[in-house]
Amino acid sequence: MNIFWFLPIHGDGRYLGTQHGARAVDHHYLKQIAQAADELGYGGVLIPTGRSCEDSWIVASSLIPVTRRLKFLVALRPSTISPTVQARQAATFDRLSEGRLLVNIVAGGDTGDLEADGTFLSHDERYEHAREFIHVWKRLLAGEEVTYEGKHIKVKKAKQLFPPVQQPYPPLYFGGSSDAAHDLAAEEVELYLTWGEPPAEVEKKFDDVRKRAAKLGRKVKFGVRLHVIPRDTNDQAWAAADDLIKYLDEETIAKAQNNLSGMDSEGQRRMRALHGGSRAKLEISPNLWAGVGLARSGAGTALVGDGETIARRLKEYEALGAETFVLSGYPHLEEAYRFAELVFPHISIQAPGAAPGQNLVRPAGEVLGNGIVPSTLRAA
Repeated sequence: MNIFWFLPIHGDGRYLGTQHGARAVDHHYLKQIAQAADELGYGGVLIPTGRSCEDSWIVASSLIPVTRRLKFLVALRPSTISPTVQARQAATFDRLSEGRLLVNIVAGGDTGDLEADGTFLSHDERYEHAREFIHVWKRLLAGEEVTYEGKHIKVKKAKQLFPPVQQPYPPLYFGGSSDAAHDLAAEEVELYLTWGEPPAEVEKKFDDVRKRAAKLGRKVKFGVRLHVIPRDTNDQAWAAADDLIKYLDEETIAKAQNNLSGMDSEGQRRMRALHGGSRAKLEISPNLWAGVGLARSGAGTALVGDGETIARRLKEYEALGAETFVLSGYPHLEEAYRFAELVFPHISIQAPGAAPGQNLVRPAGEVLGNGIVPSTLRAA
């Protein structure tokens, strides 16, 4: 498995829907999370986009010199920037990071959010625009001179003079649940990423994208975006899930759900349908909990359990074709360590560039009595 973590550039804390336990998300804190993910063996970090976030590209750029192996899955809204300008950004980032850029295309989302940024396209038009954007973007990064006139995008004799490290271009990730989104995934991207729905629903989405891609002679990789709540025991994990939303009152839930209901995102509609705005039954599939979605947009589900249980659930998604998992937990710094300590020992992960003999995820613990290593003691 390729395990990614998440940079909470929209805020972080111990509880949802409250200032209790909240913390300032400044550069020092983001650097701590990125460096923890880098050293623990996570493959990369997802950096989101939107008006509730700091700018994803500036944040990612600031973390290049303080990390070594970590890849940056940077969110990009095609409708908010020219494909030629973004191609220069992507190529520059890829060179300065020595090939550590991945691009997460975000075509949909909150209509109000998009209109605030000057995008007044319908749902399907946003995917048409994204398709044209990617077409121009790919050709530029592959070294072509591009003249193109589409429905939404027009460029004349565009040229990218400095190539990216990754050829012909940095890999594209993308998520969406509508027919328009599945068509775009099948046609243009390297990896299709879904939010964490019950395995049977995820299987349907993977199969649909896989079949559409096959008709075009393409293959697409798959991944799942989830929150995680790992603890030493299952009972402790479920108590931690309840604790995460203990300050979330009904008025706040209603306000959040009202805001989310105004989105024309099919994925967001599916997330809301999992819980219906109610706390009554949040375990929607074994160990899959929809409580995060009561207050948060985007990914709204979490895997809850001890390390072995969460690993088993991840393997169920892996059996459906998922090879990449983009995970997060509250608060993100401590939970990056907790997940690595409790779950990594139960799964096989793609640790990026580990030094020979270096163990990123199974430290020995504190030496006892000035000479006894705990693992040696257990063996004896």
